[in-house]
Amino acid sequence: MKRQLLLAAAVLATGGAFGLIAPADAQPVMVAHGYGPPPPPPRYEPHPAARRGQAWVPGHWVGSGGRYDWRRGYWQAQRPGYRYVPEHWVRGPRGWVMRPGYWAR
Repeated sequence: MKRQLLLAAAVLATGGAFGLIAPADAQPVMVAHGYGPPPPPPRYEPHPAARRGQAWVPGHWVGSGGRYDWRRGYWQAQRPGYRYVPEHWVRGPRGWVMRPGYWAR
């Protein structure tokens, strides 16, 4: 799975570098392989004060080697005219899969 994610990231980065794919236009994709047990409930993280030109990406669970690891929230450069849709887990036919976060109009 790690290899698939690295390949997908490389393809998107290459396409973005050559102007073939705008990162804001990229659509979320579901991870191919699911995890059996559901992810743990989200951890409480205090929402920091707003920063000009920055969007807060909340913390979330990341699937790693058959287990879930917590990734803390972080700031990301805001894209004018877009809103950030955070990562979230959904139940799929093969188990739980993560829908990556993305920018939407």
